[in-house]
Amino acid sequence: MSRLRRPDLAAEVARRNQEQFARLGGEILVTRRRRRWTQQELGRRAGVSPMMISRMERGLGGHASLDTWQRVATALGRPLGVTMARDPDEEPADAGHLKIQELILRLGRATGRGRSFELPTRPADPSRSSDAALRDDPQRTLILIECWNTIGNIGQGARSSSRKVAEAEGLAAVAGGDEGPYRVAACWVVRATRRNRELMARYPEVFAARFPGGSLGWVRALAEGTAPPQQPGLVWCDVAATRLFPWRRPSSATPPAGRSPAARRRARS
Repeated sequence: MSRLRRPDLAAEVARRNQEQFARLGGEILVTRRRRRWTQQELGRRAGVSPMMISRMERGLGGHASLDTWQRVATALGRPLGVTMARDPDEEPADAGHLKIQELILRLGRATGRGRSFELPTRPADPSRSSDAALRDDPQRTLILIECWNTIGNIGQGARSSSRKVAEAEGLAAVAGGDEGPYRVAACWVVRATRRNRELMARYPEVFAARFPGGSLGWVRALAEGTAPPQQPGLVWCDVAATRLFPWRRPSSATPPAGRSPAARRRARS
């Protein structure tokens, strides 16, 4: 609901209150009669006068306190629950995840690719789906994207991605038709939060082994429409989920700790 001026607010409050008291009063009336109680009996059980019960049942209980309403409702075995409507300015629970999906789908549209949101990789089980999928017909490629607002279980996420790629082979075969199946490519897009950065820095070899595809190549593939690398990749998106940038994998040239410069030179020769 949009913000109301004070006179309009008063009228809106009065209307809503009248509706609420009429609905609650009707509930009290129906429930009391279902129990075959008189107004006197309900009043005795709730510690409320029969006259007040009468007024509440007729939708005239606006002057009764919340405590009085709760007494009557609880005496009937139907405790009153008071809630507020959802805040229209509140973000969805998965807003961070959705923003990354929005970015990928927007890039897919800009590069002329077919786009899918939560693509089921196993149609018989919609719970198994890729966060976003891009279909590149000229390059005969189906690109599966996993969007990570916060990386949780690394191993479970890797196994899930591998399973989705295997399941998507069937979709790729259908897309390819008589000319043969499309290639299935996969990439993780991870929000560059401090937590995610620290996690990936803590396990650099795990991520390097899982995502050997060139990160810069994957950024270009998603942002510019070039052919994606042959191997699975990982790219960052900024915290606001407005752009992609490469993940810098650990350097393989870092010498093992404890070896002398001479020994390292002999190892390289």
